[in-house]
Amino acid sequence: MSRVGKMPVAVPSGVDVQVSAQEITVKGAQGTLKQAANELVAVKVANGAVSFVPANESAEANAMSGTMRAIVANMVNGVSKGFERKLNLVGVGFRAQAQGAKLNLQVGFSHPVVKDMPAGIKVECPTQTEIVIKGADRQVVGQIAAEVRAIRPPEPYKGKGIRYADERVVLKETKKK
Repeated sequence: MSRVGKMPVAVPSGVDVQVSAQEITVKGAQGTLKQAANELVAVKVANGAVSFVPANESAEANAMSGTMRAIVANMVNGVSKGFERKLNLVGVGFRAQAQGAKLNLQVGFSHPVVKDMPAGIKVECPTQTEIVIKGADRQVVGQIAAEVRAIRPPEPYKGKGIRYADERVVLKETKKK
């Protein structure tokens, strides 16, 4: 059996987990998240913990039990604490500005780039060169951060562009005559 799948997910106070045949619903202070249930995994809620048991002895059911456990653990963490991803802008004149559910970027193009945020995602700009994306759904927060980074990824010679706060950009040496 999957080592990850064996560990139950502790449910903190203020978080409600409901399991039906079709989906798993997690409600908390940060919002409500839903995940489709998988028929290869039996999900049980008891004593303030969620446990996952493979429905049969197949390798696929074993792997899926660990996957479902990780997804539900991220859902519980998301509705209780939330997730955030930080991005930095590196370049002369590169600026970011959060306006409600929109992110305005000036990153070296002839026009400003406006990125709309989906429901449940908040964007903040503590300074003009920092972007903080927050939300309860880990997958959506990571996807939006990747889409913002893809607008102007760091180039390999000067390192200019949008990068994650913890990202290291390895610079190439310029061509010699």
